Amino acid sequence: MIDFSHFTLDNGLRVFVHQDQSVSIATVNIMYDVGSRDETPERTGFAHLFEHLMFSGSENIPNFDTIVQQVGGSNNAYTSPDVTNYYTVVPAPNVETALWLEADRMLSLSINDNSLEVQRKVVIEEFKQRYLNQPYGDIWLHLRPLVYQKHSYNWATIGKEISHIEDATLEEVKAFFFKHYRPDNAVLVVAGNVEKDDVEKMAKKWFGDIPKGNRPIRNLENEPPQTEARYKKVEAKVPLNAIYKAYRMGNRKAADYYATDLVSDVLGRDKSARLYQELVKEKEMFNSVGAYIMGSVDEGLLVISGKLNPAYSPEQGEEAIQGVIDDFLENGISDDELTKVKNQAEASHVFSEVEVLNRAMNIAYYAILGDVDMVNTIAEDMAKVTKEELMTTAKKILRKENCSTLYYYSEELNAVTQN
Repeated sequence: MIDFSHFTLDNGLRVFVHQDQSVSIATVNIMYDVGSRDETPERTGFAHLFEHLMFSGSENIPNFDTIVQQVGGSNNAYTSPDVTNYYTVVPAPNVETALWLEADRMLSLSINDNSLEVQRKVVIEEFKQRYLNQPYGDIWLHLRPLVYQKHSYNWATIGKEISHIEDATLEEVKAFFFKHYRPDNAVLVVAGNVEKDDVEKMAKKWFGDIPKGNRPIRNLENEPPQTEARYKKVEAKVPLNAIYKAYRMGNRKAADYYATDLVSDVLGRDKSARLYQELVKEKEMFNSVGAYIMGSVDEGLLVISGKLNPAYSPEQGEEAIQGVIDDFLENGISDDELTKVKNQAEASHVFSEVEVLNRAMNIAYYAILGDVDMVNTIAEDMAKVTKEELMTTAKKILRKENCSTLYYYSEELNAVTQN
């Protein structure tokens, strides 16, 4: 159980306080309700660009990281299709320093030609290293547009293509900042060895005078139901053939979300799951294989992916995966297997809440989602899933016409096969 209190400043900033006097640290976590889904198709990668720009200094503070380190802290950030999150962990007596820093860059982030050019180069290099030049790194550059043909989940958080960042103007970047990085579009969580009254005073002191924005009204295009199986073939310089299968599923607040999560666990959570046991251990077709869900705010994906041993093609891999799925759908799941995956899921959830930082991020995420109390019902909701609900959900989602499949060929292995 994560206990918290909350209040809202006059400018719309929602503030949550989670006390844990058993630790000596404090976490300041600020989550903005903006991700790559809020970009336009012609200018993608901006949310991720700001993940970097936010550390490039403000009009008052030339180097964010240096001050954090001077007070014994650490900091980082991440960007997703749905949110952008920034966090700082400091010794509890220095929590005001972290709040001051976050407020300062929200109010007066330094966005100029120099800072933009520096971070533009960093992001472009990351695009090349992590997505274009790394084996299998471009998976989501291919798979997202195959699955999402209308919704703005169509592109990865890094962006559609490098040119969108290369050609971004200073005016466009500033407009994106002042549209989304405002107090009324953010959630601040202060967690650790802190007192609510102290946090409230400091939050008002540092954030209270920041003007609110015109909070964007999100009007994203819905993705229509998928009615036929989709396929794409890619060939690259990778060591092994691979396959990626993405099934459309409900959004994070869907009634069958936890049932879908458990379906993915049954199929491919770990080495004890069905896909690994049959396709890696028994048949030795795959080098690795697994399944997971993407807990997206809007409609997400259940993904099955694997790398095949050299003798096997992606088509053979798909046939083998389908065999495991068909057996699951036909014969169902035993009480013991359901209990096992529920226990594994609960253990993972409990373990994830050991760290104060994770608790802070979870509070912020569910506040952004619109129901912060969900942070304390996850284990209970997972435990409620019945065998019948799980199988009904599996049959609804694991349909061939609901799947987009990426065949990822090794150039070297494919050349040998063709010869």
